[in-house]
Amino acid sequence: MGKLDGRVVIVTGAARGQGEQEARLFREEGAEVVVTDVLDDAGEALAKEIGARYVHLDVGREDDWRAAVAAAKEAYGRVDGLVNNAGILRFNALVDTPLDEFMQVVQVNQVGCFLGVKTVAPHLETGGTIVNTASYTGMTGMAAVGTYAATKHAVIGLTRVAALELAHRGIRVNAMCPGAIDTAMSNPALLDPDADPVQTSQALDELYRRLVPLGRIGRPEEVARLALFLSCEDSSYITGQPFVIDGGWLAGVSVI
Repeated sequence: MGKLDGRVVIVTGAARGQGEQEARLFREEGAEVVVTDVLDDAGEALAKEIGARYVHLDVGREDDWRAAVAAAKEAYGRVDGLVNNAGILRFNALVDTPLDEFMQVVQVNQVGCFLGVKTVAPHLETGGTIVNTASYTGMTGMAAVGTYAATKHAVIGLTRVAALELAHRGIRVNAMCPGAIDTAMSNPALLDPDADPVQTSQALDELYRRLVPLGRIGRPEEVARLALFLSCEDSSYITGQPFVIDGGWLAGVSVI
């Protein structure tokens, strides 16, 4: 028996990284998964491998959201859960950030999350779940990622409001706040066919050994396990909460 037997879950940004691991784990736990992304080749390949349905979804486009929900219901008859995973990151000082760049990040990270809740929630029944991916930077500040941090703060706010508004229907909404995770977002070398992924991951571990109490960068599989917890009955009395998964980074600075 899997923790998600009989459930239908949409995962955004699922072609790689955290979303890929969430899609894989959810299938292993019995869910029918709708893999969505703008990376069609990678998304279709993953869906074929794990026995899922792939749907092209630009999370900033409301029409795409409607089409994705329609495809999920056509394939499986209903929708029981959503993992709003899709996101982008841009490095820049606030005063050097062009408005177009700021709005691009807002459109994916913030508007995408809003549209996911807005479009999927009306189709969820009692027991439905929504997991929004915020960030460590949604709980604190970090230089050079001001636009990203602003959107992730917004995701936590949207999560709390959605949890309040949907609780009477028995729908739970929570947020994950990952710290540094070894995906292409924080480790672009993973997209370089000539790079050694083990070597680059070891280099990141060395960097975060000085920053993170647990002494390493996080793995996308670890975030997927948190998404699973928040999408199954193990978290049946939890809603409206941000869950930090950062190896202790947010806890403070060690001076010894």
